[in-house]
Amino acid sequence: MAPGEINLEQTWVIGTRIGDDSGFGEVFEATSGGTRGAAKFIPKAPGAERELLFVNLDGAKNVIPILDSGETDDAWVLVMPRAEKSLRAHLKASGGALSLTDAISVLDDVAVALDSLADQVVHRDVKPENILLLDDAWCLADFGISRYAEATTGDETRKFMMTPPYAAPEQWRYEHATSATDIYALGVVAFELVSGARPFSGPDFRDQHLHSEPSALEDVPIPFGSLIEECLYKSAGARPSASVFLDRLRRVTPREATGGLAALHQANQVQVSQRAESERKASLAQTAAERRQELVEAATKSLVRISIDLRKVILEAAPTAISTAGLYDDRPEWELTLGEAQLGIHTVEASPPGAVSSFDVICHSMISLRMPSHSHGYAGRGHSLWFCDAVNEGEFAWFETAFMQSGVVGGRPPVTPFAQAPAQANAALEPVMGTMQVAWPFTRLNPGDVEDFIDRWGGWLGSAAQGSLSYPMRLPEGNPSGSWRR
Repeated sequence: MAPGEINLEQTWVIGTRIGDDSGFGEVFEATSGGTRGAAKFIPKAPGAERELLFVNLDGAKNVIPILDSGETDDAWVLVMPRAEKSLRAHLKASGGALSLTDAISVLDDVAVALDSLADQVVHRDVKPENILLLDDAWCLADFGISRYAEATTGDETRKFMMTPPYAAPEQWRYEHATSATDIYALGVVAFELVSGARPFSGPDFRDQHLHSEPSALEDVPIPFGSLIEECLYKSAGARPSASVFLDRLRRVTPREATGGLAALHQANQVQVSQRAESERKASLAQTAAERRQELVEAATKSLVRISIDLRKVILEAAPTAISTAGLYDDRPEWELTLGEAQLGIHTVEASPPGAVSSFDVICHSMISLRMPSHSHGYAGRGHSLWFCDAVNEGEFAWFETAFMQSGVVGGRPPVTPFAQAPAQANAALEPVMGTMQVAWPFTRLNPGDVEDFIDRWGGWLGSAAQGSLSYPMRLPEGNPSGSWRR
């Protein structure tokens, strides 16, 4: 944007650029008659309308107002009063940190703004760059900019529309932002104001905001340190509201309490720290659950590919076979009948953490071959399909295995070997001999490279359809020893 004039409701003379590239859009000096302002040019983008930039701020306190607005061919234009300076500039001029008294004054002004807009508007990007000094009050600017920016980006890039050092855990999880999101960012700002450093230094801000606890603030009154620590709780519902924040902030005194009151403050600090640790562990558990769900979804897609390849080859070799699913149905489970034999892959089920002690099983399925039992009582076989890291820790893939009764149990089940869910099969993976043991070595199945798997099960189906499939000649089939990590 070159200096010149722009006609909105008023005519503004656009001057030199203000600030840097850290915000969404560009800001320039603007004057109209005797009015000095700052004109922000926000690029027009698909998926975001002008209305997203405007929220109802009637009656809001300590918020930078909009003096004028309009548009150019490629940008929306907002004109605001020219502030004296930003909190970021003030911090730099003060050597990176403020006295407790000055910090409390800044935080009070910002909390007043958040309290006046509570349950109505969420800023989503509270940070020193968006806190400006206007008429002797520290005011919030750029309401609406963050949600406008979010609307211009897809889910995969939306993380770049927040400011990582100040982003709350729920923003990293792409959950709905609330007033508590702004309180979290205010806690980060408060930490920075009195310590000269942010609570998390990066570079992996996502992991730190979700799973780490900041160090305790030093050389501040215990009530102040406790308040800021509560603002930084991982759970949005555990953070204080803006009104509670204000009430407690205004009762903080620069000098440390003494005597019995000091002991009471210290006891409260212990409770706050214990709750913070509990919140951290809960956030870790939530992240672990989300990770497992993502792996379940990936595993299901992988098994779909394997099952489609198996079904396609069998139907091409035996067109008279009847399938319960279309050849390319986008699901892993199906059953195919040839004569009196049925071959099927079953539904994918999530496995609970710790179901197997040796390694981690994310989810499981099974492949089974059934037929009418013959004179020796044999009725087919089943193999377990486990999505797990059986060989290398953290390296997940589908593995085929199967189980059998150990020699200490008399007789042979009609289905041998057989499939088992991980929790029921854990004992077979232990070094102590039990009633069940592994009958088939853990064999990795790679989508697109399962010729041996297809050939084996296709052959067994053909034998079962002709009534010639019999008990395995020996068990275990192949040496399972060493095929999984202990």
